[in-house]
Amino acid sequence: MEIKLLSGALGAEIKGIDLTDVSDENFKRVNNLLLEHKVIFFRDQPISKEQQIALAEKFGPLETHAYVKGLENYPEIVRIIKGKEEKNQWGENWHSDVSYNSKPTKAVILKSVKIPPVGGDTCFSNMELAWETLDPKIQEKIKDKKAIHSSLGAEFFIDNYKHMEGNEKRNYDSYSNEHPIVRTHPETGKKILFVNWTYTKQIIGLDKEESDQILKEIFEHQERLDLTCRFNWTENTVAIWDNRSVIHYAIADFFPGRGLGHERIMDRIAIEGDHPQ
Repeated sequence: MEIKLLSGALGAEIKGIDLTDVSDENFKRVNNLLLEHKVIFFRDQPISKEQQIALAEKFGPLETHAYVKGLENYPEIVRIIKGKEEKNQWGENWHSDVSYNSKPTKAVILKSVKIPPVGGDTCFSNMELAWETLDPKIQEKIKDKKAIHSSLGAEFFIDNYKHMEGNEKRNYDSYSNEHPIVRTHPETGKKILFVNWTYTKQIIGLDKEESDQILKEIFEHQERLDLTCRFNWTENTVAIWDNRSVIHYAIADFFPGRGLGHERIMDRIAIEGDHPQ
């Protein structure tokens, strides 16, 4: 096995592991790598939909997205499509997947199906490191507080994305849940800064003005380049990230206005998490 670190903060590209091997031994190896590096990448893994699901099921029960319809016969797989004529890229803001759920996603397994010749990288930021390096005055202010996370409603996920189809069986209204701003990782015991720019709306117990100011400072801190890594995709790459420990950003820099109108297709499976503590 070969491990190539992507940055000093997080991320690793792994060679020498077959993701079609879902034995307990191989899963333990993959999970240990995930806990250490937060996000791991495996190139040249032309796994089938069934094999992607089998791998994901080793991590726990699978989610279906509240608003977006999965593939026919594979409701657990959301196909993320950015059409060549579109300017918007699904996930083009710093966020932790479905942090608005009562049990936010544990991990995500994303397989690249079609990749543009230029652009479309994804950035990840280490939220354990973000907590450790946060201003002590802000740490003291938020350490025992909760924040409201809002789903923003179905329109946020499908209106600007021509090829993303809504899940008609679900309620399309927005909904919210409260989570600790600093959560403890259930497997490692590490402290995690669990807020994000997209879904976190207010700190409970503070007035709106003070909450907005503190969240603004936190969000700017989370974006610090020394907390991040950036990955350049190739087709048939599988990424696995610990959604409890990172936030991520899909970069939309391959849109028609710059003469870079390309299609990008990714297959996403999410594993159900726990109630943040």
